[in-house]
Amino acid sequence: MNLHIDTPLLASTAMGARAGQAIWLKMDALQPSGSFKLRGIGHACVTYARRGARRFISSSGGNAGIAAAYCGRRLGVPVLVVVPETASSRARELIAREGAEIRVHGASFQEANAHALSLLGEHDAFIHPFDDPLLWEGHASMIDETVRAGVRPDAVILSVGGGGLLCGAVAGLRRNGLAEVPVFAVETEGADSYAQSVAAGARIELPAITSIATSLGARRVSEAALALRGTHRVHPVVLPDADAVQAALRFMDDHRIVVEPACGVSLALAYRAGELLAGFSNVLVIVCGGVTATVPQLQAWGAATAQR
Repeated sequence: MNLHIDTPLLASTAMGARAGQAIWLKMDALQPSGSFKLRGIGHACVTYARRGARRFISSSGGNAGIAAAYCGRRLGVPVLVVVPETASSRARELIAREGAEIRVHGASFQEANAHALSLLGEHDAFIHPFDDPLLWEGHASMIDETVRAGVRPDAVILSVGGGGLLCGAVAGLRRNGLAEVPVFAVETEGADSYAQSVAAGARIELPAITSIATSLGARRVSEAALALRGTHRVHPVVLPDADAVQAALRFMDDHRIVVEPACGVSLALAYRAGELLAGFSNVLVIVCGGVTATVPQLQAWGAATAQR
């Protein structure tokens, strides 16, 4: 049983492709919960429900919490989502709309996550936002769908927060005979825990998230995501908030879809089509989505970042 849907794969003529290069968009912003998170979290929730879970507990004030709440409603399993104090009113509203119980705890994700873990009972399943092999297995399905549609990418662009999408995409590439395909792992300045960890050769923890792209706001990436650097061609890329916001606004005009800056930062790299993408024929961009940003908010961010 899948709780996610197969999403469209579109060839974009709006992106800055070079002659002979195709930019393909995997439109996971169109998932019922609004982001790619539904693939992995849906797979995890179905698996845990089959194992006897009677309640799901999630620790996310963003897209993962919304996806967990959606899955619980579809499966008829109660959901408790622990959100930090920084969770936006829109995120809380979207979680509540799916019928989940919300509990606010702590000033950061780390505190909310620790509290969620402390609440686990014998028949509860913990739904982590990014660090669970079941999530990666579910996220890998986006590569399966791409290949079934007849596209075998020779480069992949995606956003990195905690690393769940990265782990899933690499798993999908490997199981489709595409283990040699490089992945461009894109972050915003101020949420670049992955790039800094790669540079340091060890996992670092950011003191705080200072980027607008709060959905990338894992102060420390998963061990599995960092370890991939040693077994797969993963290239960290860091761009400013302004690029992420402007790309999200441009994408809204070009493709009539609203995404968060956390997704916009990957789109920004695709719009640039610079030297990093030279030599690739089929570039796959994961349009990971996100539903906690609104059009007025994107416009306000765009005006604010333009003045910096």
